[in-house]
Amino acid sequence: MNTEKSRQIADDSFRVSTSGDVEVSTYLEIAKGISGEKPVKIVEAVPGAEREAIIVIDFGSQYSLLIARRIRELNVYCELVSHDTPWEKIAQLNPRGFILSGGPASVYEACAPTIPSYIFENSSPVLGICYGMQALTRQLGGEVARGLKHEFGHAVLHISSVDSPLLANLPESITVWMSHSDRIEKMPPCFESLAYTENSPVAVMGNNNRIFGIQFHPEVVHTPQGKVILENFVYRICGCHDNWTMGNFVLDSIEKIKEQVGTGKAINAISGGVDSSVVATLIHRAIGNQLTCIFVNNGLLRREEAERTLNVFRLNLGMNVIYVNATDRFLECLKGVTDPEQKRKLIGGEFIKVFEEEAKKLGEVGFLAQGTLYPDVIESISSVSNASVKIKTHHNVGGLPSNMTFKLLEPLRYLFKDEARQLGMELGLPEEMVWRQPFPGPGLAIRIIGEVTREKLEILRAADWIVMDEIKKAKLYRHLWQSFAILTDVKSVGVMGDYRTYGYLIALRAVTSNDAMTADWARLPYDLLARISNRIVNEVALVNRVVYDITSKPPSTIEWE
Repeated sequence: MNTEKSRQIADDSFRVSTSGDVEVSTYLEIAKGISGEKPVKIVEAVPGAEREAIIVIDFGSQYSLLIARRIRELNVYCELVSHDTPWEKIAQLNPRGFILSGGPASVYEACAPTIPSYIFENSSPVLGICYGMQALTRQLGGEVARGLKHEFGHAVLHISSVDSPLLANLPESITVWMSHSDRIEKMPPCFESLAYTENSPVAVMGNNNRIFGIQFHPEVVHTPQGKVILENFVYRICGCHDNWTMGNFVLDSIEKIKEQVGTGKAINAISGGVDSSVVATLIHRAIGNQLTCIFVNNGLLRREEAERTLNVFRLNLGMNVIYVNATDRFLECLKGVTDPEQKRKLIGGEFIKVFEEEAKKLGEVGFLAQGTLYPDVIESISSVSNASVKIKTHHNVGGLPSNMTFKLLEPLRYLFKDEARQLGMELGLPEEMVWRQPFPGPGLAIRIIGEVTREKLEILRAADWIVMDEIKKAKLYRHLWQSFAILTDVKSVGVMGDYRTYGYLIALRAVTSNDAMTADWARLPYDLLARISNRIVNEVALVNRVVYDITSKPPSTIEWE
């Protein structure tokens, strides 16, 4: 590739098209994924507005934070807490209502989590969802039993009480998303059934317009009118106002960071992605020169990424950035390693060693800042509820060593990616930085199946460069959550120039998503896939076959490892 062309693509990696000439009908059924929602509305911060909150009590559902997210989309502050959180920590949030999440347990199991007593002692409204409804039923004197049939997937909800404020502005029948095996056999005293499905005689119940239970999940996109139900609860029943904004989040976060760090020093692991960029900007705004940014080139980055990242931070953020080239030590650390979990943990551990070494040069440093987002947390370990199930270790969550000397600063820990992007815009970051596609912390190590070597890294960098180049030429970069290449550990026979070849297989991955909790494979145009495939087998040595991954999340994850 000639130098001029190479520079053009390098520059474009931080530039996104804002033109409106994308032929959506031609290119995207891409947008037809599971998560085609609009981003949260950003409105002016309200000076002096009274803090009011909806508290989500977490019983371990993989989608608990989706509830909090939906409430925040209504511009109402919401916080997710474990079911065993004491009242003293919740009282300071000025709760206007409580939502009880779903969860994997059955309420009649011996160790099933229970609703804290302050929920019933408080006069604030309560909405129980799935397990939350069943827990309400059991603890208030009703009966829950195993259903005659499981109810998973779409169901038709028939509303029998048109006067209920929870179900206001809904038609008589709506489609909802069910995911349960238990059902309400007998409602608690003074409750009435407000809606039913074929398999759930009590799919919605209520008591004097204060305590409600619903068997389905309004927080997921598969319940199309779920937002109306949550709006009714938050506005009509709890009396909240839409005065919580990203501007408020910035102010709150700055105060928390100042309080946490005090006069101490912090270092921030930057990568050039939106998460670390937003964190760096937010923390720098809070503590100024007490923050030092460190960029570690672990040798697992994409082509020219180190150079581009340093330029962007120096030009756009005006921060002092220490550059550390640690390629050799990371590759040595990964030599012979094929297990993806071990890769993640080794990379996380080596990062911390590098940070600690650099921090010693700066004097006493007490804090490590990271761009951890909620999907990272929920897939690694549950820090909110001990009922959540581990999916995989993220290097900056479960991959961190237990004996590290830093305290963590993770101001985005309970935000989704689109919220982090909105926060970046609120902080004034350049749009081209805010809209970069996500790139995993362990880098190309988890896009190489099997052992990571220098040769494999160069093969993958070349293939990934082509993927990104063609995606941008097709003006699809902003429409895709992620698009990248994977170097598999499979080799296959091919024929090139009348000669037999035995080369690597490259897999292509492109997905649409709104928050990375779910994702759908992108319906890329055939001619685009053909161009990518043709360029890879012709321009990348040792590769003779290209395939396209058409699996959604779930059952797969977005990354292969």
